Amino acid sequence: MASSPAFVQYVCEQLAQAGTVVCRPMFGEYGLWCDGKFFATIEEDMLCLKITPVGRALLPAVEIVMPHEGARFLYVEDLEDRAFLAELVRQTCAALPAPRPRRKKGSD
Repeated sequence: MASSPAFVQYVCEQLAQAGTVVCRPMFGEYGLWCDGKFFATIEEDMLCLKITPVGRALLPAVEIVMPHEGARFLYVEDLEDRAFLAELVRQTCAALPAPRPRRKKGSD
């Protein structure tokens, strides 16, 4: 079951205080980037956050889900507290490595 556009829009609105959050279609669901870092997916109407030590500390009792084969994410169920979500996203992104520079087309 694909995520509903209304849920995707709601999640993006809730995360707006975290920084520049971009949501893109990805493999029939959605990927989320904040200030250029990939940090989460929205799959089956669930916000699935990349696992980091800081994420585990901020969400100690949260369930780890496998929304698609080979993936493990933290399931962020409570989406009401915008300030907490913004801090969670900022700290998660700070713990993630910088994105690799993209190669320009035609260069080898």
